[in-house]
Amino acid sequence: MKADNNNNLQPTRANFSSGKLLSLIEIMSALEQPARLHELAQALEMPPSTVHRFLSTLQSRGYVAQNEDDGRYFLTFKLCGIADSIQRNQTMLQIGRPFLRQVAENFGESTNLCAETNMSVMYLEVVPGKQKTLFSMHYIGHVAPLHCTGAGKLLLTNFSDKQLDRYIRDKGLARMTANTITTKEALVEELNNITRQGYAFDNEECEMGVRCIAAPIYDYRGRIVAGMSVSGPTVRMTDKHLAVHLPVLLEKARLFSQRLGWQEEQAQP
Repeated sequence: MKADNNNNLQPTRANFSSGKLLSLIEIMSALEQPARLHELAQALEMPPSTVHRFLSTLQSRGYVAQNEDDGRYFLTFKLCGIADSIQRNQTMLQIGRPFLRQVAENFGESTNLCAETNMSVMYLEVVPGKQKTLFSMHYIGHVAPLHCTGAGKLLLTNFSDKQLDRYIRDKGLARMTANTITTKEALVEELNNITRQGYAFDNEECEMGVRCIAAPIYDYRGRIVAGMSVSGPTVRMTDKHLAVHLPVLLEKARLFSQRLGWQEEQAQP
């Protein structure tokens, strides 16, 4: 199939394999019980060796498991977790957009909604302020480290000591700027301060010339599920400016959290 004016692309071996992999997932999701390899290969009209390769990949990523007694394959609930995350994030976006717009208007700076994904912070929504910051790298879908962003540090306060060790082991404490926290001791002290004061700063820790302040978004369990942050250049995000506008950020974050079912007495100490 040739490319045409509608920007259709020629099929490649990679996207052909991806299509077959998705077909395998769809077939397995429709089955009422676990299936043997040859049953899945027959349903897909593919060689068993190819289906086995797909199953091995899915199994290594936790999407498929295998019965020990008869070797039959079945899907795990990991896909349900992904669907739940999508639904939760979409719900947060729908509820949060009015509050993000109000904060952006009040501060005059870019306001962001961020959540954790794979031990990183992802920007789910970005509402620009009237003051444009062309050099900022904040955009929807952008992923940044947890330890050097305001919202990311809020999300790290959820982590147990064991989880924090795993984060440091797997992700590291990369030095993004001269201000980045790069030791566990300093990070723990920072997280304790954030828990006490109820909000977090990024003082040019992720991007030089950019300062950020973030407030926590709680869900019905009293757990921080997102951060609402305001980012802008240091020349405008001064201590005086933040002191004037911080109460608005905290109030909108509180109302946002209440819309997610949070009750104020559930706040972490």
